[in-house]
Amino acid sequence: MSTYTAKRLPTHRGVAAWNAILGSQPAPQVLDTNITADFVIIGGGFAGLSAARRLTQLQPGAKIAVLEAGQLAESSAGRNSGFMIDLPHDLASDDYAGAGDDRALIDLNRQAINFARGAVEDYDIDPNFFDPAGKVNGAAGEAGHAHNQTYAQHLNSLGESSEMLDAQQMKELTGSPHYVSGLYTPGTVMLQPAGYIRGLGRGLSAHAKVFENTPATGFNKVGSDWQVVTPKGSVTAGRIILANNGHLESFGFAKGRLMQLFLFASMTPELDAETQKKLGGASRWGVTPSDPMGTTMRRIDTGQGGNRIVTRTCAVLAPGMDPGQRNLARATRVQQRKFDQRFPQLAGMKMEYEWAGHLCLSLNSVSVMRELDQNVFSACVQNGLGTARGTLTGMGAAELACDESSDITRYFTAEAQPKRLPPAPFAEIGANVVLRWKEWRARDE
Repeated sequence: MSTYTAKRLPTHRGVAAWNAILGSQPAPQVLDTNITADFVIIGGGFAGLSAARRLTQLQPGAKIAVLEAGQLAESSAGRNSGFMIDLPHDLASDDYAGAGDDRALIDLNRQAINFARGAVEDYDIDPNFFDPAGKVNGAAGEAGHAHNQTYAQHLNSLGESSEMLDAQQMKELTGSPHYVSGLYTPGTVMLQPAGYIRGLGRGLSAHAKVFENTPATGFNKVGSDWQVVTPKGSVTAGRIILANNGHLESFGFAKGRLMQLFLFASMTPELDAETQKKLGGASRWGVTPSDPMGTTMRRIDTGQGGNRIVTRTCAVLAPGMDPGQRNLARATRVQQRKFDQRFPQLAGMKMEYEWAGHLCLSLNSVSVMRELDQNVFSACVQNGLGTARGTLTGMGAAELACDESSDITRYFTAEAQPKRLPPAPFAEIGANVVLRWKEWRARDE
């Protein structure tokens, strides 16, 4: 094909709280004319900005344009929980152990973390936004503890260290009496995702043009180049990188193969000194559930936006890429109940922010990082691991676009295509039934 038209543009529900607590941003630069570039990147999240940074390393002086449909950190990049995880974290499994070459993926994830660490240093990003604190898989019952034990055994087989925490240690860490155990692993970096993305965009501004509120509505071949069209202008470039995760499908790629999933989260108001004393525990920690369908909790103290707790739970498959206000309202009620259950000393505290975040998964847990058409490259389908996997696929797509080969390009280009989904509407109905059942099964986790 030589012409691709976007069938959908991003839709967001709720406030991107990580961005909101940082305060206002500089006025966005909107593309309002026709320009040329060497590379144009569609998407300004973890994948897109990582691709731009990698391009500046590989081809210093190249003309790079990044097109972000909204403002930086307002989309999925500012709506995740900020866990940049180095270890296997397969959301389709019972205990996160992957089905593929976990050793290779761990090594790649650590490349992504080091790449991000370099960006923090080079672009003078607030180090509070990049906290190498590790994380804990929290267990609320016997089944969850069993998941932690099998995961610990899997990590041990890979030569990776972990530490099992008992109920008292979990209470001392979190202030919550809810957990019977926890499995601590040291390699995860806890991001303030919006702060990191804003800093990445700011640092790249010296080397690339980052346009916000500039959705790509389509692209077509013009001679040997590609022209990307936006509402008020266009970019003509030799090479395109699609870094728009599930919206890869919006341009007609991988149709019928991608699961458009939404997770939901909420954030407390800033905790004052009296509330913090009542809560107890450490001021910073992150707990992922031992069962992937359980509830993620995180306490933050990043210096900007105050001391707060984030709750994330509930999932819905939405092929139309809009989770709907009704699903957000339901998730908000569930999250309030989960929060009260974990922190009875703070029960009834009303959340300040609630939101939905868009994920894209494939049935066989593969990404799409390859050349899709001549000089059109993809850094998409992060399988719920947008911080590390997005960074990796962005780096790899930039390398492919520069005819470079690396461990990253070899790993992802060797992956199979995403498996086909069952036909609609069975895929949506069946998947949401399964998600609700798994949510019920993991109700205490």
